[in-house]
Amino acid sequence: MGPLLLVLLLALILFGAGFALKVLWWVAVAVLVIWLLGFLIRVGEGSGRSRWYRW
Repeated sequence: MGPLLLVLLLALILFGAGFALKVLWWVAVAVLVIWLLGFLIRVGEGSGRSRWYRW
């Protein structure tokens, strides 16, 4: 009974980690797209400053 519970627990942990990593991957892709859009909009403004980031 113990090894069966251990295997089920391991499967649950791996499933949860896989789901979380997939969600984090999509969040990273969304942030990259937003960053690239901000970069393109900033370059397209044609302002006197050559910086494309705001700090």
